[in-house]
Amino acid sequence: MWLPIAAVAALLAFAVPAHGTTARRADAVKPTIVLVHGAFADGSSWSPVAMRLQKLGYKVLVPANPLISVDYDAAFLRAILTKISGPVILVGHSYGGVVITNAATGLPNVKALVYVAAYAPNAGDSVVSLEKLAPGGEIGPSTLDIAQVPSPTGGNESVAAIQQPLFRHIFAADLPAAVANEMAVSQRPAALGLLLEPSGTPAWKTIPSWYVVPGADNAIGTKVEMIMAHRIHAHITVVPGASHVVMISHPAAVTKVIVAAAKARG
Repeated sequence: MWLPIAAVAALLAFAVPAHGTTARRADAVKPTIVLVHGAFADGSSWSPVAMRLQKLGYKVLVPANPLISVDYDAAFLRAILTKISGPVILVGHSYGGVVITNAATGLPNVKALVYVAAYAPNAGDSVVSLEKLAPGGEIGPSTLDIAQVPSPTGGNESVAAIQQPLFRHIFAADLPAAVANEMAVSQRPAALGLLLEPSGTPAWKTIPSWYVVPGADNAIGTKVEMIMAHRIHAHITVVPGASHVVMISHPAAVTKVIVAAAKARG
């Protein structure tokens, strides 16, 4: 028996999800964005980007980076990543790039790596060895305050922070002085040993990568970043005139790259 055209249309409307329903299902499988901060900073450095990503419907995590050692920090992050259901886009800033490079190796749920003014080491590289790839980086013995503090495992250990009078020039030259000064006095010192610790098998060899290069980075150095970005075959975005904290001074540009990585790997 043939059904009236109106009845067929009604059945099709019932059987085929509306466009809005499809969109909601697509939103439901959006990847989780994990933002990892580097040395001399904390999770608040990601706030401008995190807020934008949340407004776009992404779930965002900004875990604390212990800044103890490469092995420990990577294991700490890896434990968090393994608890996330669904795909992950993993983003690292500065030393956070070393951490994501090691933490994501072999994790099938990490679909993309995004390096933001970050170290992208190969196996055996350290922060110190990467700084020798090209001139331009100004973090070193002459610009750091080094102190001895009690170690959690007993005895003492050396930790480092950027000398406060030099902080804005090195780390945040394109931010207002008042903002940079507040960051300078609230730095999280990093264990000095992690600057020398060799990196392990890099996740970027098997996971597609994106890289945001600030055009005026005085911390790692823009030339060093370009070398690393090309070496890992990353999708490269240059932000002209941006400082090391490009995610604070140009959050829209950084968010755009993260979203591009998420959509490409979604």
